[in-house]
Amino acid sequence: MTTSVITSDAQAIAVAEDIARQLQRDSALRDRERRLPHAELELFTRSGLWAISVPKAFGGAEVSNVTLAKVIARIAQADASLGQIPQNHFYALEVLRVNGTLEQQQRLYAEVLAGKRFGNALAELGTRTSSDRTTRLTRDGDGYRINGRKFYATGAIYAQRIPTSVVDDEGVQQLAFVPADSPGVQVIDDWSGFGQRTTGSGSVLFDNVRVEATDLVPFQAAFERPTTVGPLAQILHAAIDTGIARAAVEDALHFVRNHSRPWIDAGVDQASADPLTLNSFGRLSIRLHAAEALLERAGEILDQAQRDSNASNASNASSVAAASIAVAEARAISTEISLSASSTLFELAGSRATLAEHNLDRHWRNARVHTLHDPVRWKYHAIGNYYLNGENPPLRGTI
Repeated sequence: MTTSVITSDAQAIAVAEDIARQLQRDSALRDRERRLPHAELELFTRSGLWAISVPKAFGGAEVSNVTLAKVIARIAQADASLGQIPQNHFYALEVLRVNGTLEQQQRLYAEVLAGKRFGNALAELGTRTSSDRTTRLTRDGDGYRINGRKFYATGAIYAQRIPTSVVDDEGVQQLAFVPADSPGVQVIDDWSGFGQRTTGSGSVLFDNVRVEATDLVPFQAAFERPTTVGPLAQILHAAIDTGIARAAVEDALHFVRNHSRPWIDAGVDQASADPLTLNSFGRLSIRLHAAEALLERAGEILDQAQRDSNASNASNASSVAAASIAVAEARAISTEISLSASSTLFELAGSRATLAEHNLDRHWRNARVHTLHDPVRWKYHAIGNYYLNGENPPLRGTI
């Protein structure tokens, strides 16, 4: 099966809408039975959507970050796990854009355009902080060897390459684009989260895995200067939560309209309905629309930061900071509305919403698990410090 090539933002939005409708059909069943979405990912990938951030110079659509966020939000609305799986793929493509050599960009972008998926192997257990890494990269002739263990490796089980954070002999982090079928790579399906159940966020073991020097891209350097790697990663997370929120609100509307009418049982006229129910839907709608608007605004500001970076603009530090803050705002409100909407769904739909046949609890489970990805409480601190004290946020992948 060939992979389509998307050439414009408008096409990306249209394809995402079509693919989302198809992915949504069995999303509740996949979650309930934890059916890993291998066939669905093939459909998703072959649509061309996994290559929409590839720069035009390398044959891609180079869509705006506004469009990229809308695509991820729409897919996450259909299936929250399928919305999260490509997050690290696009993150790796941004590291490649920012720090890769021309040869690496030409080769790896071509793979993506041909339908290859990139997973991730970044996080580790047992380190002092979440940013510490112990997976080692050691010299072996004209190449290198990797030894270590990763967890929360979302997408690795579905990937053809697994971008892996490693520490070299000088103590510097690199990103190794490891072919998933390399000898010594073991992807373990041990993800047991109660939400985001089919993301495949298990463990990856590297046992003396050979990697070529040409597959190493500087990683630590992406956070030693202002780059858009951090806010790009975070806007995708905000999009996932916004999609979950939209799904919860729409399922609540559908369920209350068609299954549970508490105002009828109470003898209230159907046209007027229960004022408390109306109030709840009003509040949810406002906050959902605010989250979607802030997500779009964040994409626009991130687009500007990328343009400044491409032009080697002297104001790049300030534009990257503005993008990080705008994305943090979108991330904060998307966290709130995804949790609120998915929880309020039960109050609005009533006890029948808890039946396994509906599986509406998956929205709350997905929101609760995904919003734990990084602590949103620190985003409020960074946002306040930026506006009150004029302090730029730290350069890291979590803001």
